[in-house]
Amino acid sequence: MGQRSIIVTFTFMRLAPQSARRKLRIIPLVAATYFMVSGGPYAIEDILGGAGYTTAIVILLVLPFLWSLPTTLMIGELASAIPAEGGFYVWVRRALGPFWGYQEGWLSLSASVFDMAIYPAFFVTYLGKFNPALTSGWHGLVWSLAVVFVCCAWNLRGAPSVGDGSVGLFLLLLAPFAIFVVLAFRHGFTLHPAIQWKHVSSESSISVAVLVAMWNYMGWDNASTVAKEVENPQRTYPGAMIGSALLVAFTYILPLMAMAFAGLSADNFSTGSWVDAAASVGGSWLGWAVVAGGAISGFGMFNALVMSYSRLPMAMAEDGMLPRVVARINSRGVPWVSVLLCGLAWALALQLPFERLISIDLILYGASLILEFVALVVLRIREPNLERPFKAGNLAFAFALGLGPTALILYALYASRDEHVVTGVSAILFAFLVALIGPVLYWITIGRHNRRRLAPTAAD
Repeated sequence: MGQRSIIVTFTFMRLAPQSARRKLRIIPLVAATYFMVSGGPYAIEDILGGAGYTTAIVILLVLPFLWSLPTTLMIGELASAIPAEGGFYVWVRRALGPFWGYQEGWLSLSASVFDMAIYPAFFVTYLGKFNPALTSGWHGLVWSLAVVFVCCAWNLRGAPSVGDGSVGLFLLLLAPFAIFVVLAFRHGFTLHPAIQWKHVSSESSISVAVLVAMWNYMGWDNASTVAKEVENPQRTYPGAMIGSALLVAFTYILPLMAMAFAGLSADNFSTGSWVDAAASVGGSWLGWAVVAGGAISGFGMFNALVMSYSRLPMAMAEDGMLPRVVARINSRGVPWVSVLLCGLAWALALQLPFERLISIDLILYGASLILEFVALVVLRIREPNLERPFKAGNLAFAFALGLGPTALILYALYASRDEHVVTGVSAILFAFLVALIGPVLYWITIGRHNRRRLAPTAAD
């Protein structure tokens, strides 16, 4: 059987209607996407501390056009044209074949190991600000495991439940920052403090700021993996992607501008400093509210990403690339085996010493993102008659979309050239070795029979 007929079969299986189940609507999808990408202003402190107000705001204004917008346009087109469970894995497999589809899944899942370890730690860090005894010693690990357990249990209730919960968490998360912005601007307009726009920055601090900003603006494609569980995905995805991109940029830049107008110093501003900034303009109660928001941010990001990543093993299992048991779903349409397996893997990774090496996550994610842009162009050429409810320009424009993100990924490689996981092993080399495991696993796990069945024939 040729590759095209297999693709039709797989796509039909994923697109088959399931009318009895409630689905994600646009507002819950926007909220879930927000947590998949951002989780609020909490992780941008190092951008401000390293680059200062002017450079930080410029970075956060420019990156959406070079990094976020091209990605959201690409996802808007492919998700509306091929709204299949598994999202970007399905697109790459359909455009480039099973080998590259497998690599797309491997790169994304391996990146998740480094990515997902951060969010329970983030939750524990802010929880510990209420009472250090709560998270000291082994208590911190227990709280991290609790986040994994609760989020996996929540996800077993279905994507609509996660989306609805993300809306509530979003409002709780940003409420303290909305108050902070109002008070900070009022403080600036009434007291007229000196605004500290100038900041002495080194080349290395600006490089770190750009890498942190890229990390804070990545992950848009994660929303695509639940397309089968989204109501009218052909119309919902383009609007949700563009809306969430604007929302993320707005909630990054506005608090920084308010802080500048309030005359607060950007010197030594680092992770956790939002608490001090909030307390300085609103009192201790607002500082504690920001602390609570930090815990909500870590929990909300992990919860939304469980929904996203758990659909990848399910889609790969449906294609025979993983054991079929991984594709089992419960009555709510949730791949419960995949959720539990992913949760176990992330729980085991909680104590990894390199969980905060953003460059590893960026390199692995960047490689998978480049494959998605390649898939966009290849599908334009191979399937010109594919119905595309949303189309990101002509072929030349589609090709140009990937140039900005690719250039930034190459810059991330250059900027992280001196970062090491352990002595003698650079972050780049480590990420490269992790990526190389993908082809090895493909030839080990996909038997000769499956390779022959999945490979394109001469007639194709």
